Amino acid sequence: MAKQSIFGRISTLMKANVNALLDSAEDPQKMLDQLVRDFSNSIADAESAVAETIGNLRLLERDHQEDIQAAAEWGNKALAASRKADELRGAGNIADADKFDNLAKIALQRQISEENEARAVEPTIASQTEVVAKLKDGLNGMKQKLEELKSKRSELLARAKTAEAQNKVHDAVKSIDVLDPTSELGRFEDKVRRQEALAAGKQELAASSLDAQFEALEDVGELTEVEARLAAIKTGGTPPAAAINAPSQPYTP
Repeated sequence: MAKQSIFGRISTLMKANVNALLDSAEDPQKMLDQLVRDFSNSIADAESAVAETIGNLRLLERDHQEDIQAAAEWGNKALAASRKADELRGAGNIADADKFDNLAKIALQRQISEENEARAVEPTIASQTEVVAKLKDGLNGMKQKLEELKSKRSELLARAKTAEAQNKVHDAVKSIDVLDPTSELGRFEDKVRRQEALAAGKQELAASSLDAQFEALEDVGELTEVEARLAAIKTGGTPPAAAINAPSQPYTP
């Protein structure tokens, strides 16, 4: 029963889908390490079971061979006793002849017993031989799968880590939508736009104030000239004329 259980564990692990296990694992590296340990432990258990089964099989085979050999030896003893009986009977020694014939019969009975024992164990030997073959196949398959797992360990870890990184990037990008006005980035952009608009408004206002100041200066100049002419009139003089550039006359010698 224990051997069958080991064989079942071998079959289960042989059919294990490593990729599916990795997909469902929170930590792929720990999952791989645990899987390697499970395989190694199961292989050790399987090796022990196979070794025990092989040992039992070899004992059965040895006993079977001993039974066959014993049957042959008892057959030879029966033949020797029978010949001795015939020899004694030919010599007229009937009593001793009957004695050796009885010994031959006993030897033949022992031969038959040994043959029966040998024949009885043969189905068990055949069954155990089949079990050993299956266990060896399963064990070899497990060892091969373990080597494949070890050789692909780096590749599987890299795939798992890449998938994890891609998921993190995807989640990060999804959490920040630059086109979403309700997001933090959208609100910050709106704040910057308002600040830019405020600066532009201040610049425009400053420019308007400067133009107004220059216009006020021009008005003050006009009033000053008016006051000057008025003062000249009151004093009886001629109001000063505006300075007008006369056209230049050609020089006449």
